[in-house]
Amino acid sequence: MSMSKEKYIGIMSGTSLDGVDVVLCEINSESCTLIHSLEYPMPRELKNDILTMIQGKTTLEEVGQIDHRLGLLFTQAVGALLIRENNDASTITAIGSHGQTLWHDPSGAYSFSMQLGDANIITAKTGIPVVADFRRKDVALGGQGAPFAPAFHEFIFKNINTSVSIVNIGGMANITVLGEKLIGYDTGCGNVLLDMWIQKHQNVTYDKDGAWAKSGEVDYTLLDAMMADDYFSQPYPKSTGREKFNEAWLDDMLTRRGSSVCSHIAQEDVQRTLTELTALSISNEVLKFNSDVALLCGGGAKNSFLVECIKALMPNVEVAIAQNADEIEAMTFAWLAYKRVHKEKVNLKNVTGASDNTILGGIYE
Repeated sequence: MSMSKEKYIGIMSGTSLDGVDVVLCEINSESCTLIHSLEYPMPRELKNDILTMIQGKTTLEEVGQIDHRLGLLFTQAVGALLIRENNDASTITAIGSHGQTLWHDPSGAYSFSMQLGDANIITAKTGIPVVADFRRKDVALGGQGAPFAPAFHEFIFKNINTSVSIVNIGGMANITVLGEKLIGYDTGCGNVLLDMWIQKHQNVTYDKDGAWAKSGEVDYTLLDAMMADDYFSQPYPKSTGREKFNEAWLDDMLTRRGSSVCSHIAQEDVQRTLTELTALSISNEVLKFNSDVALLCGGGAKNSFLVECIKALMPNVEVAIAQNADEIEAMTFAWLAYKRVHKEKVNLKNVTGASDNTILGGIYE
């Protein structure tokens, strides 16, 4: 077990596509300490091109180009962190790069999870070894390849002595329950539909503090239709993504609501109802485990109205925001790079349903 601390960089670009989170951590077998962090903006053109691809209209040439463009973006993000903090690349043991998920289908006939962002470009331009392609080995062993945060949550929150659920609210939301056996899975959509709806109707990228949602009313016919989706009642292990919760899914729900109630629904009421959907699908899962505390992290933890809605649905649970709530996901991939460099297996089989715990990721020297 290594006690001396090594420096690792973690890069995470989530389903929200709102930017690239980069962190510098000092890690050993006992701890992972955040030293610096940076949010590097995702160029709008690249974001739009990725969304077009995800919506299913693409060519092999575009896939290759996006892979390269993301590789360059991640390199720039790492460079910005190193320059800002005046850090020498030679002091960094490795970079853990999650990549940008383009498609996640762990349950199809030919299961796979695809992340782009060429690691060869990152290592060639920074001179730092890169660990990437974390998810596919888990999928190869019959796992969901997601979520991975629970293994890191278990590591950093191991000294909490009360029953706790950790909820990460990114584009999708996932829950981690610490106990005899580690449990974790995606509860469903986090910010993805909220961001999509406000972008479409207000031309801003997200609903700051849930202000727009707050101006609307919950439409219970719509909420019931959405909560009736099979995903929410499926047993875990399970994971999801934009290939499921997207504009087409929402349109379908609005159409169903239209057929049952012949009235127009105000845009802000849709936003309010989507906020309730995220809050309800999260609180339903937390309550299953009788946790005393729910620790929130990820971008959604900054949405004060969403947090209020979650609290209202779980009056007997203490809802708190985790320390470094925004950086935990990028820290996960710095830590996974540490695990890979030290050839250590990651405790994920109970989370993902893989047949075994395994060493994850490939090293690009």
